[in-house]
Amino acid sequence: MQNKSRIIDSTQKSWMPNFGELFRYKDLFVMLTYRDFKVRYAQTTIGLLWAILQPLLTLLILTLVFGNFISVSTPVPHLLFTMSGMAIWTYFSYVITNSGASIISNQAMVKKIYFPRIIIPLSKAAVGFIDLAISLLIMVALMIYYGVLPSANLWMAPLFIFIGVIAALGVGIWLSALTVRFRDFQHVVPFIVQIGLYVTPVAYPAEYAQQHLPDWAAGIYFLNPMAGVIQGFRWSLFGGEIPGYLMYVSFAMVIILFATALIYFNKVEDEMADLV
Repeated sequence: MQNKSRIIDSTQKSWMPNFGELFRYKDLFVMLTYRDFKVRYAQTTIGLLWAILQPLLTLLILTLVFGNFISVSTPVPHLLFTMSGMAIWTYFSYVITNSGASIISNQAMVKKIYFPRIIIPLSKAAVGFIDLAISLLIMVALMIYYGVLPSANLWMAPLFIFIGVIAALGVGIWLSALTVRFRDFQHVVPFIVQIGLYVTPVAYPAEYAQQHLPDWAAGIYFLNPMAGVIQGFRWSLFGGEIPGYLMYVSFAMVIILFATALIYFNKVEDEMADLV
């Protein structure tokens, strides 16, 4: 039987990850995803129920603040309106929170064997689909409870979810690479998530921010990639006026973040074993 060998030449490196190589390591990706799933819910009393309680508690707090105290006007009941934003935000926040220190937490494996390091943050993003699915189910249950029918634009919803996933991957891959060199990002990420919840139109319409901000500030506001994603996702669910051009500013940021994240991660990948 002829032995097969593979030569890895670090001098022949492209500016983007080798996606064919990622496919060859698909078994490792599945193993890491399954491991993260087990670790997250191992030795927990109520298991997956935590994935339901967390968005529900956040939902109640946001509804109390923006729905009762500030009395933000929404086209559908505020609880449902906020949940539609929470669905995608929950996934985004999970991915960036867990991707940040993912390379460092797997440093023993990174130092010992070769594999495409980008598989590690990608596995975190895969586990996050559990939270996304649960949040979407809660949203559907609220739509049934309030008797709100989806709009004719519903067919666009998967597209906005996909853009939200790409946004989460872009930020998550950036943070996973930066945290290897700059450990301070481990402390910055929770702050970003906490502030981001309020500067993203999760509990209020994106139009509300546009009305209360100068034109130049509204443009900066939509540099937040999730602002346009959530605005578009809500439009696909509840209809209404077609979002303006600022939504596309967010989409452009998603593309920029994702592309530059892949390039930067690929650039520093060879140094990660020495830095961790």
